Amino acid sequence: MRIAAVHGPNLNLLGRREPEVYGRHTLSDVNAALADEAQGVGAGVECFQSNHEGELVDFIQQAAARVDGFVVNAGAYTHTSIALRDALAAVARPYVEVHISNVFARERFRHRSYLAGNAVGVISGFGVASYRLGLRALVEHLREKEIGEQAR
Repeated sequence: MRIAAVHGPNLNLLGRREPEVYGRHTLSDVNAALADEAQGVGAGVECFQSNHEGELVDFIQQAAARVDGFVVNAGAYTHTSIALRDALAAVARPYVEVHISNVFARERFRHRSYLAGNAVGVISGFGVASYRLGLRALVEHLREKEIGEQAR
């Protein structure tokens, strides 16, 4: 089983950007934690970050051929990008939306997600652990789906 982690804009600044909101872990720390978590549940993970919406769309479209699902922190694009929503819908792979901060305890504009409606689930507010929780939940979802298909 293979999972892709998609990191949106400004996540490359983790550890320096508003540490009171996002903590002191870097994106490299997050990717290492995802790799450890994936190994622990018998999966592989590839990670991609971009500040550019089109690059994220391109990555999702290309990665869909080699992954079973996505863990997505689209950053600010969560609240603005119909293009990312459509890319995730078009590739027909399950995904979990994750956020480091509790977006519902923040500014009102962060309460709306264009991605959540099609996501398997949303995990928000657990710091960088949100990524690990999202990966674990996605792997469990994929395994349950596989078991259901084998039972037919």
